[in-house]
Amino acid sequence: MFYDDVNFIKRGYINRNNILVNGWAQRFTIPVPGATQNEKINTFEFSNDVRKTLKTIQQSYKKAPYFEPVYELVEEVLTSAERSVPYICQLSIQKVFVYLGLEKNYFISSHLDYDRNISAADKLIAISKKLECTHYINSPGGVELYQKDYFKERGIDLSFIKMNADEYTQASNEFVPYLSMIDVLMWNSKEQVKQLLDQYELF
Repeated sequence: MFYDDVNFIKRGYINRNNILVNGWAQRFTIPVPGATQNEKINTFEFSNDVRKTLKTIQQSYKKAPYFEPVYELVEEVLTSAERSVPYICQLSIQKVFVYLGLEKNYFISSHLDYDRNISAADKLIAISKKLECTHYINSPGGVELYQKDYFKERGIDLSFIKMNADEYTQASNEFVPYLSMIDVLMWNSKEQVKQLLDQYELF
């Protein structure tokens, strides 16, 4: 589910992430002109100026074992003619799953008919029911926002996902965690990436 009809989060991960540059985590940002937290994500577009980001990725990973197919994927996403934030975010995830040979179903929240004037928790419950889903999985950041009992009383099981992926080889550098999926793809085969994705627990 791509949740695009909620307010944009500045200094979040919608348009920023980290890659490995000379053995260190370095932040890159794709500009979103006019972005404000007072407007919905689906009202904004990414800037066309991605040359610096692409050059940084190219220089940082040109010796990585899977550079060519992964850089091609990244370039295709970042230079897409369609610049809307939801579209490119969705495209980036879809392209990764296609690259890995994994099939998924995708939904966009703004395309669904549900009450948008209710609480954040109730919106998620409404969306889950709209999709005939009985189990909603959130990132760990939602632990302080959502209560399992509240969801359960309304017919939805709530879990949070925690990744337990092993370290992987990043050239000769000491392992740097919590980087963009770009880094994972650059250093690992498709099978290795799928194994890493399977290393999680729900709590």
